[in-house]
Amino acid sequence: MSACVPARTADANHTERTHPPHSPPPSGPRRPRIASADVSAAVAVFLIALPLSLGIALATGAPLQAGLVAAAVGGLVAGRIGGSPLQVSGPAAGLTVVTADLIQQYGWRTTCAITVLAGLAQLGLGCLRVARGALAVSPAIVHGMLAGIGVTIAVAQLHIVLGGTPQSSVPDNLRALPSQLADVHPAALFVSLLTLTLLLLWPRLPGRAGLLLHKIPAALVAVAGATAIAAAAGLVLPKVDLPSWRNHALAGLPEGPVLGLVAAVLTTTLVCSVQSLLGAVAVDKLASARPGGARVARSDLDRELLGQGAANIVSGSLGGLPVAGVAVRSSANVHAGAVSRNSTMLHGVLVVAAALLMVPLLEFIPLASLAALVMAVGIQMVSLHHIRTVTRHREVLVYAVTTLGVVSFGVLEGVALGIAVAVGVALHRLTRTRITHELEEGVHHVHVRGQLTFLAVPRLSRALHLVPQGSHAVVALDGSFMDHAAYETLQDWQSTHTAQGGTVEITGRRSGVRIAEPSALASAHLPGVDAGADGASEAHCRCRPWTAWRNHQCERPGLLPDGDRRPDPADATDGGSGADGALGTAASRTAAHRTGTGAKAAAAGAGGADPTRAPEPDRDGAGAHAGAGAGAGSGGSQLVRGIGTFQRYTAPLVRGELARLAREGQRPAQLFLTCADSRVVTSMITSSGPGDLFVVRNVGNLVPPPGAESGDDSVAAAIEYAVEVLAVRSITVCGHSGCGAMQALLDSGPGGGAGTPLRRWLRHGQPSLERLGARSAVPPRLTGRTPADAVERLCLTNVVQQLEHLRAHDCVARALKDGALELHGLYFHVGEAQTYLLTEQDEETVFDRVRAVDLAM
Repeated sequence: MSACVPARTADANHTERTHPPHSPPPSGPRRPRIASADVSAAVAVFLIALPLSLGIALATGAPLQAGLVAAAVGGLVAGRIGGSPLQVSGPAAGLTVVTADLIQQYGWRTTCAITVLAGLAQLGLGCLRVARGALAVSPAIVHGMLAGIGVTIAVAQLHIVLGGTPQSSVPDNLRALPSQLADVHPAALFVSLLTLTLLLLWPRLPGRAGLLLHKIPAALVAVAGATAIAAAAGLVLPKVDLPSWRNHALAGLPEGPVLGLVAAVLTTTLVCSVQSLLGAVAVDKLASARPGGARVARSDLDRELLGQGAANIVSGSLGGLPVAGVAVRSSANVHAGAVSRNSTMLHGVLVVAAALLMVPLLEFIPLASLAALVMAVGIQMVSLHHIRTVTRHREVLVYAVTTLGVVSFGVLEGVALGIAVAVGVALHRLTRTRITHELEEGVHHVHVRGQLTFLAVPRLSRALHLVPQGSHAVVALDGSFMDHAAYETLQDWQSTHTAQGGTVEITGRRSGVRIAEPSALASAHLPGVDAGADGASEAHCRCRPWTAWRNHQCERPGLLPDGDRRPDPADATDGGSGADGALGTAASRTAAHRTGTGAKAAAAGAGGADPTRAPEPDRDGAGAHAGAGAGAGSGGSQLVRGIGTFQRYTAPLVRGELARLAREGQRPAQLFLTCADSRVVTSMITSSGPGDLFVVRNVGNLVPPPGAESGDDSVAAAIEYAVEVLAVRSITVCGHSGCGAMQALLDSGPGGGAGTPLRRWLRHGQPSLERLGARSAVPPRLTGRTPADAVERLCLTNVVQQLEHLRAHDCVARALKDGALELHGLYFHVGEAQTYLLTEQDEETVFDRVRAVDLAM
């Protein structure tokens, strides 16, 4: 709420005016307005839904009108009642296999009755508010189910593409494929290949004309183009046959074995519900990632389940296919700019109009063209991105079993197999723990790989007791879970081993989990002990999971005996805020005993000093504070701490990659020129690593133009080296918010001074200041908002000006002319953690937001 608007207090006696004073009341309720964005989105979705609905009905073996009924009901009923405003519902490719099996086994009228019963089941689940539970299904199972359905669809439709008739199952279709290939129908194959070609090439049309033509859906272009060419060529092909609506079959009483009908209802309910709920979540992600525009409320999943149930009841009663949320139409709806559920409902109205008025035109469509369209949809359901994702998460076995199960046995059986394998994999990961003991250079290493539960405690205990008394031990925990039994075993052994003169170093790869010093644990569990006696409580520590790259320092207000500040005991259990969040130990005290002054410096820098006793002298007689360098919290100590953290945690992870770079030399793809400001971390904002960027940093991210009076040619030399020797493919100039150099330019004004090295350097920014003050130039702007102040305007202008300075360098000009180089401008807003990319829009210089990409889509 704006500070300029007073908040209204509730007044029970106050009567709210229903119309302005001194004016007559409104004559009646206002007509609902439909936004123009919703109208255009509805048309786009309708043009996609029309051919797809007919194609899916064809693939299931249902009457072709059933696809139009389901599309209309999905738009009107699910669109009005459902909880996802922008999700489009209708006949879904994921239901094709299920529906085809039901039609073949029970007939069409009973299949409609099963759809009605599935809708009632969805209503019950929605009333029980269990929609969130459907999201607990492993993504590998869902993706495997969709991939299996996609394979089944593609293999079945391949027969229609070749001019034949599909069989009832994938094995039968594969066995019949050789004979079908020997008896290909040329006209059907030609129309199918033409449809697939248009479907593939239409989104790839180049140039401005392509950008305009891309607004027409590829599915509509493919089917309409193939239909027109087939009609012009006079090809004799089976075409769409839409009987009179007077003969349309409605739902009848279910006939068949009870158990079979129950299984059919459960299968339909499962597939419809899971696909719709996952689709609603995906639509929320798409809508939130849209640049600008109206914000749409997040999906209410329980209401969405109710809406889908109501739609299935209506669709089944009217003789339509089962209804579910559809990914292709939903994403088209979002990308077309829809802002409310009106777009979905209007698309349903358009489908009704087409079903009643466009029957003569629809009957020109060849069945082979629709089959090719549905086959392409089935192939797309086998997503390479999903396969890479499940492989990265070590769930490819679950994915493969689910896919093969759906292809071989059916959807319900395949999903059941996938769930069983997923449970087995989870139990295997939980119980599979490898514990090894090795002696290297006098240090005993105990390595634990996997989850550390009570089942692994006997093996852990045996490995720990192989470590002799008084020796130095390193326990590496390579897992993400440790239960209480394992924790107690490890902590008891640590306290016993250290009490007998040994030292223990416990490392791990999970942040937030730690094994405390025995003394610290005792203080933490004894009632009445004030943690502030030995240092501040952990509430004062601002550790975060990403503190490794921050070189984070946990400063605590505890005092050493001589008055210097000292780290808190919790630092000894933080694991030094290492790169992988190592488990905290007494490692720093161990290092101090083992290596003397240098190790104690690292120990003090890591915050690992024992808080319960005063520092003891080293073996060489040097005091503990002498080893600490300039004292805890000083710059030298922080430097040692950061280097020590790198050597201990990060270096083992990057050593192989750095060794490769040392052998092969650097081959960066980009020259990144940015400010020396400590808040601009190039590797963080570009997600880059060693060898990716050739970085030049200076005050104000300035690029002196060629021939400028300057005693420093380092920037020009770096540009020449990057372009001529390293052959970088792009150069980026990155400015940032709150730039002190730009503030200094504004303060000094035009001309500036040249008395100090800093002022002499800032003279290279004077062209930016002049550009900002020029009346003829249109200042650059940020997308979605105006620059906050004069400093931000100068920061944006400076990026544009420095890019012009870059183009003036001979090596850059030659590379740009040859097409071997690209120039980019960036603006990083520190407070927003938001990067803006320089673009040209309507002859204006605009810095547009760089948004997160949803890789799951």
